[in-house]
Amino acid sequence: MTRLPLRTRLALLATVTVALITVGVCTAAYAVIRYELGHQLDLQLAQSATLAARQSRGEPPGVLSGECRYLAAPACAQLVPADPADDPAGRPYLLPVADAARAVAAGAHAPYYTNLTLQGHPVRMLTTPYPAGRGKALQVALRSDTTAKGVRQATALFAAISVAGVGLAALGGYGVARRGLAPVARLTATAERIAATRDARTRIDVPAGRRRDELARLAASFNTMLGELEDSVTARRRLVADASHELRTPLTALRTNAELLARSERLTPAQRDRASAALGRQIHEVTSLVNDLIELARDEEPTALVEEVALVPLVAHAVEAARAHWPGVRFGLEVAPGAAGVTLPGVPARLSRLVANLLGNAAKFSPAGARVEVVVSAGGVTVRDHGPGIAAEDLPHVFDRFYRAEGARALPGSGLGLAMARQIAEAHGARLSAERAPGGGALFRLAFTAAAPPV
Repeated sequence: MTRLPLRTRLALLATVTVALITVGVCTAAYAVIRYELGHQLDLQLAQSATLAARQSRGEPPGVLSGECRYLAAPACAQLVPADPADDPAGRPYLLPVADAARAVAAGAHAPYYTNLTLQGHPVRMLTTPYPAGRGKALQVALRSDTTAKGVRQATALFAAISVAGVGLAALGGYGVARRGLAPVARLTATAERIAATRDARTRIDVPAGRRRDELARLAASFNTMLGELEDSVTARRRLVADASHELRTPLTALRTNAELLARSERLTPAQRDRASAALGRQIHEVTSLVNDLIELARDEEPTALVEEVALVPLVAHAVEAARAHWPGVRFGLEVAPGAAGVTLPGVPARLSRLVANLLGNAAKFSPAGARVEVVVSAGGVTVRDHGPGIAAEDLPHVFDRFYRAEGARALPGSGLGLAMARQIAEAHGARLSAERAPGGGALFRLAFTAAAPPV
């Protein structure tokens, strides 16, 4: 069977719940009213029996009063002996006499009530021991038309209330389900519109008075998710646009040198060597740029094997590699007390890339013969150079993709190294920041938290 929509299921649930409560309350009220009406009639019978017993002291067995055929008449009463031989001759009883009535007269049975029909009318009868003499039972009866009519009226009234309650419950349940699920309907419509138009700028309006409501919180969370999606799409488009811009120049140079080498017979050996060297440098530059773009374009870090990495040996290896790559720059490594045994969970290759990018950035902006100071402490790593430093207007953007300050545009590089360094740091639960160093130069701080999350 096809599953019903959520709105219909909620409406049915609300309807059934309210209907059950309504029917239950009406049933309970009906039972109470019926009991009270019967209890009042029984009390009236007991009072009539007491009155009849007082008025019939010394009377022989037989009918004491026979007017109960009238609705407003007093109770009819009769005395019944325990022994049938003591029944009055020629005087039949008005009320039926059963063996139980004889047993009550003999004291062998408790008083009891009986519902019967007398002369076409409903009657309630009480059989009880006769207090004025042993061996007799007193039977009194009253017409119960009023009680039966009251019970019938209560039945009709509560049946009507139950039917009306079920109908109102159905209308109310549908209204509540429709109103309560309105945010869900808007959320669904928004999701369908985004899927059709691929426009993540759409948002769901959250009423100010319902901001603590669960559905309003769901809508707000959905809006937050849409904001993140829009930022991701915008960043991806910007990355593609920036990448195409950055790739255009080296690809043009590659094509030019390739075309030049294709006519190598017209070139001198020196020209061929220069063109070949330029082509090799440009191929290396494009390869590095493409690799960096692939790394940055990933939504998540690769799920590589995480292991405990010793921080000092890793930084020392990166410093040695930087010395070989930048022979004109002096790299100094200082290990603070307590840092020798520091380890942290991470991917060694990724952490090495992070430190290498920081060292390469410092070396690129350092004059020939300048010193780059690397300090490893228990809390992280700092890298300081003695170059021109970072301008105040550039400081907020140094980790942006493809961002290059005015003074760095003539230098090699694509503007992706620091962006990648921050991405790797965040993946390892670390914080990477940049500041202007006292006395000139730039200072980068890499601070690791006590418990870094898995990469």
